[in-house]
Amino acid sequence: MITMFYAGLCTLLVLVLAVRVITRRLQAKIGIGDGGDHEMQRRVRAHANSVEYLPLALLLLGGMELNGYPNSVIHAFGATLLVSRLLHAWGLSRKSGASPGRFIGTLVTLLLMIAMSLFAIAGFAAPYLASDAEAEEASMYEGS
Repeated sequence: MITMFYAGLCTLLVLVLAVRVITRRLQAKIGIGDGGDHEMQRRVRAHANSVEYLPLALLLLGGMELNGYPNSVIHAFGATLLVSRLLHAWGLSRKSGASPGRFIGTLVTLLLMIAMSLFAIAGFAAPYLASDAEAEEASMYEGS
C-alpha cells in the first residue's frame, strides 16, 4: 500500500521534530511548557503542526488509494504532502514570523487536503451517481 510508504516517511519527520523538542528541553532545562524560550516555542509548534495535519491528510490519502485512484496520483499527493510539511517545519524552525517555507508549506498542505477531500468524496459518490448498469458493476467489486 503506497500510503504506508508516505506514512512511514511522515512518521520519521514527526520523530525528528520530536527529538528537536527533546534536545531543546534538555539544553534549556525546560520540563513542561516552553519556559518563555522562543526557540522552544518554534520547535514545539513545528512538531505540533505536523501532528495536527498529517494524520487526517494520511487518512485521506489512504482513502483515495482504497477508492482505486491511480498509483501515480497517490504518489503525487503523498510526495507533495511530505514536501509541504518539510517546508513548513523548515520555515517555522528558522523564524517565528512569516517565512517563505512556512507560508508555502501551509498553503500547499491546505490546498492538498482540500483536493484530497474532494477526491475522497467523489470516489465515494461515483457509484451512486453512475447509471444503473455502472452502479451494479461497481457494487460487484465492493464484495471482493
